[in-house]
Amino acid sequence: MSFNEQHEFAMRRALELALNGPAKGLNPRVGAVLITTSGEIVGEGWHRGSGTDHAEVAALKDLEANGRANFNGPIATGLTAVVTLEPCNHTGKTGPCAQALITAGVERVIFATKDPGAASSGGAATLREAGIEVDSGLLETEAEELIRVWATATRQQRPFVTLKYGSSLDGRSAAADGSSKWITGPEARRDVHRRRTQIDAILVGTGTIIADDPELTARHRDGSLRAEQPIRVILGETELDPAARIFDETEGKGKTVQLRTRDLNSALITLFDMGVRHLMVEGGAVVASEFVRHNLVNEYLIYMAPKLIGGPVTSLGNLGVANISQAKELEFIEIKPLGPDLMIRAIERNN
Repeated sequence: MSFNEQHEFAMRRALELALNGPAKGLNPRVGAVLITTSGEIVGEGWHRGSGTDHAEVAALKDLEANGRANFNGPIATGLTAVVTLEPCNHTGKTGPCAQALITAGVERVIFATKDPGAASSGGAATLREAGIEVDSGLLETEAEELIRVWATATRQQRPFVTLKYGSSLDGRSAAADGSSKWITGPEARRDVHRRRTQIDAILVGTGTIIADDPELTARHRDGSLRAEQPIRVILGETELDPAARIFDETEGKGKTVQLRTRDLNSALITLFDMGVRHLMVEGGAVVASEFVRHNLVNEYLIYMAPKLIGGPVTSLGNLGVANISQAKELEFIEIKPLGPDLMIRAIERNN
């Protein structure tokens, strides 16, 4: 395979376009551009979410809309399609992208990374069988990071789990009297609300509902509701007060689901079947610790305040670590100051 500067430029543009797509949902972010032999971009598109045109089809429609389509045969004759993800090979809510590219007459397809889906993969082979030149691996690392959450969920057949919690410098989530508002500052809380719009669902245990009566909504700085709201998931068998704020689904607050089980794997399968690909576990300490103990956490999101609280109320409970050799070894992937606090993203070293 050989790639030139024009190919790399086109792929970077495709990656940029992909970011216009939704950060959550059933389908990954994908961008596509169509280029001539000289590298000129003559069509571009991105996937706007489940049920809408895939990026390749959007690029083909853009090609026609801007008057650059071939009118003496297939519309993309002689062009190269540059796509961030292997063109799909199955019919879901829309048709297979591989077939759309074949019908359009593209000469070559360059994609960044392979599709991990059992049903949707195989587009490259279909394209080659149709006589189209296919190459992959251009800016693969960047493309994989773009779809990391979706691809992980697809491979595992369960949601990608982000464990989020706030903590003092000494690992406490509340004072001895149970008070916890607010350990972290407004900048950290705003970051949490922003991230809630980028996930499919938030999960807490019944104990958190009883103790804190949270809404678990995503809000703007002025307190108004954001347009995108996650599904609010309650885990546990305890009967809850129907008047709890989390059950209020009015005014765009989002849907609430109670999973009456303590089996984490069963709960995750149920959520995956509901279309949840990215789940944020927000507590409390018992539920959070169980996810860690069962090796179900894909990413840790910790907001750490420069405070010392002491006492028994820790952010995490018993993790089953009997000696230091059994400790969870984490690797920091991002550390960012948010006002006086730190936002820390980490993954397990063997993850």
